[in-house]
Amino acid sequence: MNNSIYRYFKRDISWLSFNYRVLLEARDKRLPVYERIKFLSIYASNLEEFYKVRVSGYHSSLLESIKRDESVEEAMKTIVQINKEVTAQEKEYDDIFNKMILPELKRNSIILYQTDKVEPFHQEYVRKYFNEEVFPYLQPMIIQKDDIHSFIQDGRIYQVISLLKRKKKQERQRYTYAIMKIPYTKIPRFIELPSHNGNYYILFIDDVIKANMQSVFPGYQIVDCFSIKISRDADFSLEDEDQKDIAGEILRKVRKRKIGAVTRFQYDKDMPDYFLKYLCDAYEIEEEELLPSGRYLNRADLSKLPNPVGDSLKQHLPQPLRIPEVEANSSILRVLRKQDVLLHFPYQSFDYLLRFLLQAAFDPKVLEIKVTQYRVAENSAVINSLISAAKNGKKVTVFVELKARFDEMNNYLTSELMQQAGVKIIYSLPGLKVHAKLAYVRKRSNDPDEPIKGYAYLGTGNFNEKTARIYSDKGLLTSNKEFIRDIDEVFRVLEGKPYMHNFKHLLVTQFNMLPEIHRMIEREINQVKKGGIGYIILKMNSLEDRGMIDALYRASEVGVKIDLIIRGICCLVPNQPYSKNITVTRIVDAYLEHARVWYFFNGGEEDIFLTSADWMGRNLHRRIEVAFPIYTELLKRQIIDILKIQLEDNQSAVRIDENLQNVFKRDTAPADAPAVRAQQAIYEYLKKLTGQ
Repeated sequence: MNNSIYRYFKRDISWLSFNYRVLLEARDKRLPVYERIKFLSIYASNLEEFYKVRVSGYHSSLLESIKRDESVEEAMKTIVQINKEVTAQEKEYDDIFNKMILPELKRNSIILYQTDKVEPFHQEYVRKYFNEEVFPYLQPMIIQKDDIHSFIQDGRIYQVISLLKRKKKQERQRYTYAIMKIPYTKIPRFIELPSHNGNYYILFIDDVIKANMQSVFPGYQIVDCFSIKISRDADFSLEDEDQKDIAGEILRKVRKRKIGAVTRFQYDKDMPDYFLKYLCDAYEIEEEELLPSGRYLNRADLSKLPNPVGDSLKQHLPQPLRIPEVEANSSILRVLRKQDVLLHFPYQSFDYLLRFLLQAAFDPKVLEIKVTQYRVAENSAVINSLISAAKNGKKVTVFVELKARFDEMNNYLTSELMQQAGVKIIYSLPGLKVHAKLAYVRKRSNDPDEPIKGYAYLGTGNFNEKTARIYSDKGLLTSNKEFIRDIDEVFRVLEGKPYMHNFKHLLVTQFNMLPEIHRMIEREINQVKKGGIGYIILKMNSLEDRGMIDALYRASEVGVKIDLIIRGICCLVPNQPYSKNITVTRIVDAYLEHARVWYFFNGGEEDIFLTSADWMGRNLHRRIEVAFPIYTELLKRQIIDILKIQLEDNQSAVRIDENLQNVFKRDTAPADAPAVRAQQAIYEYLKKLTGQ
C-alpha cells in the first residue's frame, strides 16, 4: 500500500493524551487521596516542562527569522490546538480538585481553605504568621506599562493587584497596578494552621498574603488581586558542533533559560478584562500565550501538601524483592562468572547494581571501570562508588552527557567532583546525545586463557538510585564474552578511538540498530507470507519515528499481529485498514513505566531485546543508544511472562483509539474477567518466582 495514505497523530497532541491519562488517575476513587493528589502534581509538572520545551518550538516558528520544519501557519494552528486541549484539561483538573479531592480530604478531617477569609478562630494566627514570617520578604513593585517594568521570572507565582488611591474627594481615578512575587524560597507553599474541633486546617501561602494585602499597600484601596505565572523557553541547541568548550557553552545556555521567551502566561480565569488587557500591554503578552487557569497556580506544589493524618491516606508500595542466587554469595562478580542476572526495578532492589559497582571499586584485582551517565542523582551512591574506585587506584572513565535536559547543571557539578578524585571525564559528543546505559568492569583473572575478565551492566534506565524506586526498568548483569567485546567497542566509539570491528550482539544506533530492526520486522512479514505466524510486542515510552511506524503499518497490512505498550507519545493511529492488527496499550500506575522491550516471535524462536532507545527520531538518529539481546531461556521467559501480564491488565491499562482517547480496559472487559493490575501482578509473579 502507498504510505501516502497513512495517518499519524501529531506528536504533541499525542503527548497531551498521555498527560490527560495521568490526570485521570486523580479521578480513581480506589486510590488513597494523597496518591490522587500526587498525580495532580505530576500532571501539572509535566505540563510546565511541555510548555518550556515543546511549545517553545512552535513560538520560535512564529518568528520568521528562525527557520523550523513547519510554516508559521502550521505552528500557529498547533499552538491553538494545544491551548484548546490544555484549557479543557485544566477545567477537568479544577473539577477533580474541587469536587473530588477537597471533599475527600474533608471526610478525613483535613480542610484546605480555598479562600483568604479564614474562620474567626484562625484570623489572629494568620495575621501573626504574615507579619512575622512573610511580610519581611515581600517586594511589591508598581507596574507602569509605558515605562521600565519589573521582569517576571520563569515558573514563579506573582500576585498582581489593582489599587485605588484613598482620597477624600471621590473624583474619577485611574487604577494603579502592582506586582509582587511570592517568596517561595523563604516560606512554604502550604501553612498548617492550629487544629480545631478535631479538624486539621491548611492554607495556601497565596491566601495568607491576600488576607493581609491591605497592610502591604497602606493608603490604597485594594480593588482586585489575582495570581499570574509565566513559563519561558527552556530549550536550546548547540549550533557549533566542533566547539572545544562544549561544557562551558552548555552552561552558558542553561543560565539563559531564566530569561527565555514567553511560552505561556497563566492567569486566574476570574481576572476581569480590564486587568488582563493592562498586563498584556505592560508585559507584551501575545494572545496565543494566554492560558486561563484556576485561583492557584504552580499546582505541581501539591506534592508538598502536608498530610497531618498519616500513612492511611498514602499509597503503600511493597518492599523490593531480593534475588536468592545473589544473596547466597558475597561477591556479585563471582555469581556473574556462572550466570547472567536480570534485574527488574523497582520490584527488585537497586542495591544489586550499587553493590556491583562498590565491590568493583574495592576489589584489588579490578583494573578499570567505565560508565555512561545520563541523569545523575544528587548525592549519588553510584558516583560515590566511582570516586572510591579512583581513589583506590582503579582507572575510572565516566562518559557524562551534559545535554540531558534540566539535568545539565547537576551533571556538570557531579563530573567536577569526579574529576577532582581522579576520574577521567568525557563530555558530550558533538551532534549526538549519549543515552545508552552501560557499566563495564575489567578485572585480572586466574584463568590463563582469559587473563583479563570483563563484567558489565546494561540497562533500560539511568544509573539513578532515586528514580529507580519509582521507575519500572530492567537491567542485565553479565560476564558474557561476546557482550563484553561489543561493550568494549561502544566505549571505544565514545572515547573517539578507531573503530575495530562490527557489533555482533549489541544493536547500536549510528551503526547497526536501524537495519536490524527493519530486518526483524521483515522476518515477521515473511513468516506470515509463508503461511506462518508473525507476532511483535514492543514496549517503550514513545513511538514517533515515521520510518518505524510505516514498517509496522506494512507488517499489519500483511497480517502480522502487533501489540504495542506505549506509555507516552504514540503517533501511530490504530483501528485503520492498515493498522487493524495493531493494538496500543497505555499503563499508568504507581510506578512510571520506563522499560523498553522488543519481542519478535521469529517462528517460535522468540527474540527478546532490552534497550535504552525509544522509537523517536532523536533516539534513532541523533543519539547513541544500545539494545541488547537476552539469550538465557529462563530470563527470556520472565520477560515474556511480564509482557503478557501487562497486555492482560484491565485495571490500570487503557487502549488508545483512533481519536487519541484513553479507553479504559476495565470498562470494556467481560464482567467475569479476573481483575489484573499489572504492577501488582508483576510483583507477585517475581515474588513467587524467587520463593519469597
